[in-house]
Amino acid sequence: MEYRSKLQDPQVDMLFDSILCLENREECYRFFEDLCTINEIKSLAQRLEVAVMLREKRTYHEIAEKTGASTATISRVNRSLVYGSDGYNRILEKLLKK
Repeated sequence: MEYRSKLQDPQVDMLFDSILCLENREECYRFFEDLCTINEIKSLAQRLEVAVMLREKRTYHEIAEKTGASTATISRVNRSLVYGSDGYNRILEKLLKK
């Protein structure tokens, strides 16, 4: 059964298809620098780092200190890890295999 997201629509499909076309890190940098602001990219990267640290069972205080993330952001990422669509967990498993 194919996963169906609440945010799925033709525009988001095109965005994700574009991301799937990227072949290397340089292409990612070029595409995302054109697509997003620096702060948007940094926020996404911060959330991923928060997810890694939460899986390592780090405390909110440790995570906030190292990443600069607010406790609200840490809590949101934690909620996604526990109750979300399993996106963080799937990608972190793939990253661990690299």
